[in-house]
Formats: sequence, structure tokens, C-alpha cells
Amino acid sequence: MAFRSAKTGRYISRSAAARRPRQSVNESSGKSGSSGRTIHRSAGTGRFVNKAAVKRWPNHTLTEKV
Repeated sequence: MAFRSAKTGRYISRSAAARRPRQSVNESSGKSGSSGRTIHRSAGTGRFVNKAAVKRWPNHTLTEKV
């Protein structure tokens, strides 16, 4: 499993992710290919959020292309 910082997008260690659970995301490999759609998720809960939430809390959200 890989962990990323929601703030920087860089890979971080498991211990760093444990210290900052709301600012880190656990990535797992998915199916290949991409539809080109952009989605936004909360780093803390993993729930989908809207663009307004991304603007309000940019360091606590993750933007992905799926």
C-alpha cells in the first residue's frame, strides 16, 4: 500500500500517515484506464466532496482523475 500527502501529493511513510490521518490518503491500485473525469475526496474520511469544499480545505482534500 502507498500513502500520499493530500497537501503535497508526495509519497509518505506509514508512520507519517498515522501521525496525520486527515491529511494523508491510502492508495491502492485500481483497474487500468481512465475516463478523464475529475473527482474530489476528503483525505480524512475518503468521502466525495464538491469544489467548494476543495477551495475551503485544500490541504485536506485530494483531487483525482478517474
